[in-house]
Amino acid sequence: MSYFMVDIESDGPIPGDYSMICFGAVVIEPELTRTFYGRLRPISQNWMPEALAVSGYSREETERFDDPKEVMTQFANWIGQESKGRSFFVSDNNGFDWQFVNWYFHHFVGDNPFGSSSMNLGSLYKGLVRDTFKTFKHLRRTKHTHNPVDDAMGNAEAMLSLINEFDLKITL
Repeated sequence: MSYFMVDIESDGPIPGDYSMICFGAVVIEPELTRTFYGRLRPISQNWMPEALAVSGYSREETERFDDPKEVMTQFANWIGQESKGRSFFVSDNNGFDWQFVNWYFHHFVGDNPFGSSSMNLGSLYKGLVRDTFKTFKHLRRTKHTHNPVDDAMGNAEAMLSLINEFDLKITL
């Protein structure tokens, strides 16, 4: 099984009505060298300036981004090439990131190469330390910049720390 840390940025709270603007993915492994970055043209006329501002892009810039079908097809192909066996989705906030990635895969590719489940890194950490008020974010080495590759990288670093510190039964 291969684990992929994914982070997305959007211009609103839900897919379909709003758009995923960009996303990054990192194969979770000690080297952390296999990454993917996609920038997607908006699929809706709806957008929230405060949500888009997090990405650092203007609406005009995003309108020149790549066709979502092409980007999601490239992402699916990359996952297939990089995965050893089943591909598993991990995110800092999978309630948010997963909904966009899953919707975009089903809408533009017809299937989600991650299947129908995902893992929330924050929940994993809270369970390991047995405290629902704790956060893993101190385990990131890469600064959280809202560039989705940077953010996925930092989260993958934290996941590797958890694997080592708690001797998790995860085969990378």
